[in-house]
Amino acid sequence: MRLSSPIPHKRARIEIIPLIDIMFFLLASFMMVSLSQVHMKGIRVNLPAAIAPPPSTVKDYVSIKVQEGNAVYFDNQYVSDDQVLPRLYELHRGNPDIKVSISGSLMAMHGDVITVLDKVRSAGITKVGYQIRAAGGPGGQPGAPPPPPKP
Repeated sequence: MRLSSPIPHKRARIEIIPLIDIMFFLLASFMMVSLSQVHMKGIRVNLPAAIAPPPSTVKDYVSIKVQEGNAVYFDNQYVSDDQVLPRLYELHRGNPDIKVSISGSLMAMHGDVITVLDKVRSAGITKVGYQIRAAGGPGGQPGAPPPPPKP
């Protein structure tokens, strides 16, 4: 026969929230202690001083702009029409791998831009790029329709 006790019987409970608080406190404490104990130890070494190479005076890129009236600008510097080809030969002689970027203003004639391109090619320069703007973008025609959507 089983008799019950007059004292009420309680089951033991483990409270998890204080346990989580204690674990976060321990984690933060260990992190702070481990970070404060990092000491950089090294050996002093006399390294040779680096001598920087002299700055290169050889140009590797030129921007050519063709404006209205066949006005040609090399890196925003005006060059007369009879000096364009000698200047291109001089640039090619200084650096055979020079890169040229050609752009035309909105009012420049197509034939003037092609003439400059022919002079670039006749000077022996093979790396040529073209700067273009979308119609209606900055510097484009204000009333031009937008480009067709990509499929």
